Amino acid sequence: MESRGAKMSEPNKTSMSDLPECWPALPLEAWKDTYATLHMYTQIVGKVRLALAPLVNHWWNVPLYVNARGLTTSAIPCGKGVFKIQFDFLDHTLKLETNDGTVKTLPLLPRSVADFYREFLALLQSAGILVKIWRMPVEIPNPIPFDNDHVHASYDPEAVLKFWQILVSVDRVFNEFRSRFVGKCSPVHFFWGSFDLAVTRFSGRLAPQRPGADRMTREAYSHEVSSVGFWPGGGEIKGPAFYSYMAPPLRGLSESQVLPKAAFYHQQLGEFLLLYDNVRTTPSPSAALLDFCESTYEAGARLANWDRGALERSVNSSTSAT
Repeated sequence: MESRGAKMSEPNKTSMSDLPECWPALPLEAWKDTYATLHMYTQIVGKVRLALAPLVNHWWNVPLYVNARGLTTSAIPCGKGVFKIQFDFLDHTLKLETNDGTVKTLPLLPRSVADFYREFLALLQSAGILVKIWRMPVEIPNPIPFDNDHVHASYDPEAVLKFWQILVSVDRVFNEFRSRFVGKCSPVHFFWGSFDLAVTRFSGRLAPQRPGADRMTREAYSHEVSSVGFWPGGGEIKGPAFYSYMAPPLRGLSESQVLPKAAFYHQQLGEFLLLYDNVRTTPSPSAALLDFCESTYEAGARLANWDRGALERSVNSSTSAT
């Protein structure tokens, strides 16, 4: 099977890497406490962006982004200027920078969520940034208010560095996948609520309203989508994994043949899954992941009758300058 833009399993070696160090092992059990703590840290920072940035369709104003140091908010408007917040996973610091040259830092180390919350808000206030955020975590079972959370207090810098390295590699593949689509498509972005890196393609058609959906869900799924992502695992999924789904759900999608062979359809979740360990141990992790992205999208787009000729980059299109 081939995509319209490039052959599957032939990744662009200039933008993706298959070196083993780019795809490190990261069993969920080995860093689950740090993962839970870092998840809360990112929610606290993300809620600041949510509070201050103007709403963009499908909540594109709230995620974080992978960059050369870790995860960043990008510029957030406030008062007369802008600021950004950077999770620096090389120096293991949280850095606040404003456009007037102010720089404030907070070390990332084993610290309770309650202490991080208090110290982070003090950091913002010291830079003249006054903001109120909802102190309850979202999208997790049994949430604890940030200011009362003394349960989560772990930070393993080596595990965090490995997680970020995985995000860097996945981000590169997802951006290659994104480049093959000329229709409406999200950035590759990190959602702090669900703690996953994702990219979403749109058919351009409205989706039927979901009965009983909350405001977040209504906005996120107002249009037909095909989404692929990566997250560290949890619940039934005992390790890091890639996922791919269509919304609204499609009858017959679960019977579709997709690549690579290790991918499977999870009936309860209603999406395709591919375990990270089945990607990183292949001769070309980039090619295996790109195959998963392309084949699951093509299966869904075909069943949903997307106008692929108008939405996908043609085989003869050039993606580089001459």
